[in-house]
Amino acid sequence: MYFNRAGNPAGKEEIFMETVLLHTCCAPCSLSCIDPLRGEGIEPVAFWYNPNIHPWKEYQARRDCLLQYAPTIGLEVRVREDYGLREFVRHTAADLDHRCAYCYEHRLEGTAQYAAEHGFTVFTTTLLASLYQDHEGIARAAERLAGQYGVRFLYRDFRPNFREGNRRARKLGFYMQKYCGCVFSEQERYQKQIDRDKAAFAGS
Repeated sequence: MYFNRAGNPAGKEEIFMETVLLHTCCAPCSLSCIDPLRGEGIEPVAFWYNPNIHPWKEYQARRDCLLQYAPTIGLEVRVREDYGLREFVRHTAADLDHRCAYCYEHRLEGTAQYAAEHGFTVFTTTLLASLYQDHEGIARAAERLAGQYGVRFLYRDFRPNFREGNRRARKLGFYMQKYCGCVFSEQERYQKQIDRDKAAFAGS
């Protein structure tokens, strides 16, 4: 589904050479990327494709925060709606410790494919803004998938903007997630509390 710069569903718009498809994991991370790209004369078109985010209410909150913010800065958003809990679990359950590689590649492949099919010649991702992800692994996967789908990957190190982007996001009242995305990362985020509760109720 397309959303034009007014935030309304729209038909296909002409894609110019200075346009880049920006895979967007969430609105807070987008703040680390949008202004630097525009500063280079590159107009990002946000692409929401994040089947790794669970549970549903978390997925909905992150998606809707992006959709509410985008019209305020004239940002076009494309949405590939896919709440992919079952598929994600099927692909990662046998090796949870290495699930992140699948998570990156699955989303980046969806982005590269969408770019190729919808007239974009270049894509990049807000995942490159995070201080907590495998930055080099993301870049390698994106380069490989760009070649596979006949498009280009625009590498930028957005990490220096990360903390300022988060500060702005809080000031703007964005929904601020507490964990990376999947249900397994949620457990890791709260593992100390889980362990404390388990110990507290051990004698019950």
